Amino acid sequence: MIDILFSGTAVVLLCFAAYWVRGRGGHRPTGSWAMAALLTSFALAFASYAPAVERAVESVVPHVARLLSNSFTLTAATSVLAFLFQLNLDRERARRQIRLRVIALGLCVAGMTVFFVAEQLTGRNPALYACYVLIYISYLGYTAKDFLLQTWAQSSRSTRRSQRWGLRTTSVGCGFALVYAAYKLFALVSIGLGLGLVPDHARCSTLVTPLRCTFSVTAPAVAVLLITLGLTLPALLWPLSQLRRRRWERTSFTALEPLWREVTSAVPEVVLDPGHTDADADTHDLDFHLHRRVIEINDCVLALRRYRQASVRDAAAAEVARRGASDTPEGDAAVEAAVIAAAVHAKRTGLPLDGDGAPPATGTRSRKGDLPAETAWLLLVASAYAAHPARPEPEPETAGAAS
Repeated sequence: MIDILFSGTAVVLLCFAAYWVRGRGGHRPTGSWAMAALLTSFALAFASYAPAVERAVESVVPHVARLLSNSFTLTAATSVLAFLFQLNLDRERARRQIRLRVIALGLCVAGMTVFFVAEQLTGRNPALYACYVLIYISYLGYTAKDFLLQTWAQSSRSTRRSQRWGLRTTSVGCGFALVYAAYKLFALVSIGLGLGLVPDHARCSTLVTPLRCTFSVTAPAVAVLLITLGLTLPALLWPLSQLRRRRWERTSFTALEPLWREVTSAVPEVVLDPGHTDADADTHDLDFHLHRRVIEINDCVLALRRYRQASVRDAAAAEVARRGASDTPEGDAAVEAAVIAAAVHAKRTGLPLDGDGAPPATGTRSRKGDLPAETAWLLLVASAYAAHPARPEPEPETAGAAS
C-alpha cells in the first residue's frame, strides 16, 4: 500500500513538473524552472520513501535512503524560495538571493553527508545522528516558516480567487512541514539528552501507527501534497478559465446579435466595420469582437436618446411592477428593452415625439468601462427585447416621393 502511494505520488509530481517546463498557452510563466525543480525534488523524495526503492538503494549503501529523501526535501524547500524570489523580487535581486540559498543548500547537504558517513563508520553514533538532524531541521524549519509567512501574506493581496486559495492551501502545507520540523526537533532533544522518548532509527510500516509515524511520515507527505497542489492549482485552472472565458465570449457575442442588428439598423453609422460578419470573429479575438459589439450597441442607445419616451418607460415599469419584478435586474432590463424598441421604431418611421424623454437605464454610469458587467446587462436587455411584442416595420415612403 505504501509502495503504491509513494510511487504513484512521485509519478504525478513528475507529470506536474513536465507540465510546468512545457509552458502553457505559448509562454512559460516566471518561476517555471524553479517550480519544476520543486516538483521534481518532491517526486524524488517521495520515491525514496517507498519501501521498494528504499530497499533497493540500501542494498548498495545501508541507510542511505534517509540521506537521499532529506536532501531532496531540502532541495525542494530551496526551489520553493527560488520560486517566490522570482515572483516577488526584481531579476538581479532574485538571482542574488537564489545564489545564496543554493550555496546554503550545498553546505547543508555536504554537512549532512559528512555526518551520515561518520555515523555509519562509527556504528551509528547518536551524537553524530543528532548533528545530522540539527542541520536538516534547521534549514527546513527556517525555509518552511519563511514560506508560510510569504504565501499567507501574498494570498491576502491576490485578486484571483484560484491563486488566493492556492496560496492558502500552500500555507497549510507549510504548517504541516513545521509540525514535522517540530517532531524532528523533539526527537533531536530526546536523542541528545538520552531520554529515549523516540526510538532511534526506527522504521514505519504504516502512515499512522505507531503515533510517531503520523509526525515522521504522514506530516511531511501531507505537506508535500498540499504545497504541490497549492502552487499548481492556479496553473492548472488557468487554461480551464481561459476556455470558460472564450466560451462565454462566444455565447455572449452570439446572444447579442439580434439586439445589435435591431439597433444598428436604426443607427447604421455607428458600426465600426460595416463589412464585418459573425464568421469574421476569430476564436483568438473573441474578446475584441465582443467588446466592439457592446460598444456599438451602447453607441446606438446613446444615439437614440432623443427618441426615448418617458410614457413608454412608465407603461413598461407598470407592467413589470404588475409581474412583481420591480427593482430587479430582469425588471430593469425589460423596461429598457421596451424603451429601446419604441426608440428604434420611432427612428425608423420618423414619427414625431410626444412627451418627455426617458432617462438612461439604471446603473448605466456604474457599469461604464466594465465589460463583463456591461455584457451581462445587455444580455438581459437582449433577452427581454426578443420577448417584446413585434414592432411594425416602417412603411415605404412612396407618398413623400409622389408629392
